[in-house]
Amino acid sequence: MRLYPPFNGFRDAGILAGFADQIPPSIPPTPLFLRLIAQALAVMKYIISLLITLTAVWFLWSGHVEPFMLLLAACSILFSLWISYRMRIVDEEGAPVEMGIRPFIQFAPWLFKEIVESNITVAKIILSRDMNLRRNLVTVPAGPKSELGKVILANAITLTPGTVSVKMEGDEILVHALSFEGAAEDISGEMDRRIQKLERKN
Repeated sequence: MRLYPPFNGFRDAGILAGFADQIPPSIPPTPLFLRLIAQALAVMKYIISLLITLTAVWFLWSGHVEPFMLLLAACSILFSLWISYRMRIVDEEGAPVEMGIRPFIQFAPWLFKEIVESNITVAKIILSRDMNLRRNLVTVPAGPKSELGKVILANAITLTPGTVSVKMEGDEILVHALSFEGAAEDISGEMDRRIQKLERKN
């Protein structure tokens, strides 16, 4: 049975696997027997990163090193990988590896400081006698170019007490602010610049 005559190995393998968008159309036709290799290459870095992450999380939460527990761990991790692959979510969103560990060592410490400061500010508002609230829906420009950068920005805004990302559309994020008066850039200005800096280093 011929599904794709003539068969373009790398590209058609990507179509079969659901990852055609990751395979450049300029790749020339290749023999049929390479389609499994093509499928693996299309998602290999994401599979490896997800495997490492799942293994680290399992050991962090379990801490068991008994042979039977390790066998259960291997089975559960491999099953999770298989399910993720079948659901076609082993990609730059399901296993983001483009920025490496830089978000954790360069951005996370600064974000933690912002979360602490925002907690103090929100606590003062709530505990004050007049409870000076200025609730607003503000449209914030999203400077990051990649989808991953925009997702990090939206989540960082939500993690910061007093602001919640409601909707992201194009290059804009709709944010609900608990108490805010000022320009939209004041909500995410420094945060936006730091995420764009991470993207430039990618």
